[in-house]
Amino acid sequence: MKLVFAGTPEVAVPALDALIASGRHEVAAVVTRPDAPAGRGRRLVASPVAERAEEAGIEVLKPARPRDEAFLARLREIAPDCCPVVAYGALLPRTALDIPARGWVNLHFSLLPAWRGAAPVQHAVMAGDEVTGASTFLIEEGLDSGPVYGVLTEEVRPTDTSGDLLTRLAFAGAGLLAATMDGIEDGTLHAVPQPAEGITLAPKISVEDAQVQWAAPALRVDRVVRACTPAPGAWTLFRGERLKLIQAVPAVDRSHLAPGELSAAKNNVFVGTGSHAIELLWVQPQGKKPMRAADWARGVRIVPGELLGS
Repeated sequence: MKLVFAGTPEVAVPALDALIASGRHEVAAVVTRPDAPAGRGRRLVASPVAERAEEAGIEVLKPARPRDEAFLARLREIAPDCCPVVAYGALLPRTALDIPARGWVNLHFSLLPAWRGAAPVQHAVMAGDEVTGASTFLIEEGLDSGPVYGVLTEEVRPTDTSGDLLTRLAFAGAGLLAATMDGIEDGTLHAVPQPAEGITLAPKISVEDAQVQWAAPALRVDRVVRACTPAPGAWTLFRGERLKLIQAVPAVDRSHLAPGELSAAKNNVFVGTGSHAIELLWVQPQGKKPMRAADWARGVRIVPGELLGS
C-alpha cells in the first residue's frame, strides 16, 4: 500500500522505522506537528518524526491544522491507500479521514476500550494496572472509539515509570502496526467493534494532577511519582518552592513519620505518607539540575519535623 504516516514525538519513531524497513509498503509522506520552540533559546525545532523522515528522504507535511485546505489538497494528490498514526497530536476532521481508501489506523498504547485519551500509559501506571498493552484501530470521529484490528499485551512492572513502559510499548507496538498494515493490504485482517463495557478515560495529566498529596497512602504516592515520570513530573513544595520528585521507593519498615514529614540520615531521605514512609532517591530543586536526595538534604539542612507540601 501507499502510506502517509502521521506522528510527532520520539515515541512514534519506532513505528515509522518499522514501516520504512518492512519493504512491503511505500511511505510516501509523513504528517507531523509544526516546528515548536525548545531549549533556553526557544528556537524552533522540528519534531522527532520530522527529523527521521527527512533523514530517510520522505516528504514532510506540517499543517498548522489538519483541516487546512492546502494540506488536504496535497494529501489528495498523494492519494494514500492508508494512513497509520502514532501520537500525531491533533484531531483529524472528517474531510481528512475520508481521503485514504482504507482510512487512518491508529496505534494506541492501551488495551481498548480501556484508557481512551491522551495519556493511557500514565493512567495505567497511576491506577496500578498489572497488565496493559497496545491496540491498532480504525479512527472515527469519536475519541479512540473505532473498531480494533489487533492488540498486544505488556506487563506493568512494579518499578515502571510511564517512560519505561511507553518505551517498551513503542517498540512492541511498531511491529503490531506494521503487521496491521500487512493484514489490511492482503485482506486477512478485519476490524472488530470495541465492547461497550470496560470503557475508561485517560485525559492528559496536568501539572496540578502531578502534585503529591502526602496524606495519601504510600502506594498511591509511589504510583503518582512513577506515572508522572518523565512528564509532567511529580512535585511537592519545600519552603515555598517546587521540588520535583524524580525517583522514590516505598519504605515499608518506617511508619512513624507524619504525612509530609521529612527525616534525613547520612545517605537516606524519608517522607511520611498516610501509611508508611517513602524514601526519596532523586529530586530536582527549582532552577537546579537533578541530584541525589541525600545530597539535596545535606545542602538545605533539613530541620527536624520539617514538612514537604506545606
